[in-house]
Amino acid sequence: MRIAVIGATGNVGTAVLTRLQRAASDREAIQRTGYDTAEDTGGISITGVARSVPDTATAPYDGVDWHAIDIGTDEGRTALTVALAGVDAVVHLAWAIQPNRDEAFMHRTNVTGTANVLAAAAAAGVRHVVCASSVGAYSPSDKETRKDESWPTGGIDTSHYSRHKAEQERLLDAFEHDYPEIPVARLRPGLIFQRQAGSEIGRYFLGPLVPKILLGGLPLPLLPIPAAFIFQAVHAEDIADAYWRVVARRASGAFNIAAEPELTPERVADLLGARRVIGFPVRLLRWIVGASWGVGVQRTDPGWIDMASQCPVMDTSRARTELGWAARHSSREAMAEVLAGLRGGKGHGGSPKLYPRSGS
Repeated sequence: MRIAVIGATGNVGTAVLTRLQRAASDREAIQRTGYDTAEDTGGISITGVARSVPDTATAPYDGVDWHAIDIGTDEGRTALTVALAGVDAVVHLAWAIQPNRDEAFMHRTNVTGTANVLAAAAAAGVRHVVCASSVGAYSPSDKETRKDESWPTGGIDTSHYSRHKAEQERLLDAFEHDYPEIPVARLRPGLIFQRQAGSEIGRYFLGPLVPKILLGGLPLPLLPIPAAFIFQAVHAEDIADAYWRVVARRASGAFNIAAEPELTPERVADLLGARRVIGFPVRLLRWIVGASWGVGVQRTDPGWIDMASQCPVMDTSRARTELGWAARHSSREAMAEVLAGLRGGKGHGGSPKLYPRSGS
């Protein structure tokens, strides 16, 4: 069985490679997959696609057939068709969230890139498509009741990330309609954390002017976090296990993926050693984030505030029931890990995306 991972050097991609390589050493696991020919059960081989090839001498990037492809271009679509020849399942993870002042660039990778991946998968005869969607694809919701996978995926208009995820969902809908013989799965996780992603997350969301060494290390006196900021997280190892279970079962449809418990303002304040400011309004926090982003103090645009306050709290029953999936790390453990990674500038020296902070 050959599996292609597109976006294989980032936070999730690196974890997925690690999980696939562990599965490749488990003969019984391979024989339990949804692939039933002698060739399919003979083993697992991995094709990796990324904009830049990692250090192939380091795990988990070793033993992978690498292709350096910019998926958002016409040339990239052609190269993808070649790279996906003979592939049984493709796991599409590639996504751009920076530079978030250049939405056209991000749209090219996120939406045009997904369209190119789907076109290449169809042309190459891939038998299973698995795509990274997000809780951010969902339409606005209250936080009172958990929403299952039937909640609308219209996105949140004021967030470029959410808009692009909603567009991606429509591309997957169209692909399912045009190619009903190809199972399509889409995973909708909450925030994905691990220690090795600390440096990357710091670069993408905070920038060089925000002192990461303070996060979760020294107690903060006050934390201005609105009551609407209830969100979910999952450890990268656990989302990687969900991807493997989907591939192994040739599963289709949407799956919400998140660990317990949901992260409330009180729990986040506790992790940061802070006292929460009660009654802090979303509108004021949005203005502060927008102003600081506008002058370049930090790199989180105000659309992320809108997602934090409007995204639903997800019901993950389907993943547990149909995939047999369960998170091994709590959401609190996952967030504590990434805070430690932020403070220490942790990363993976073999990856062009996860490289550690200088001097760490």
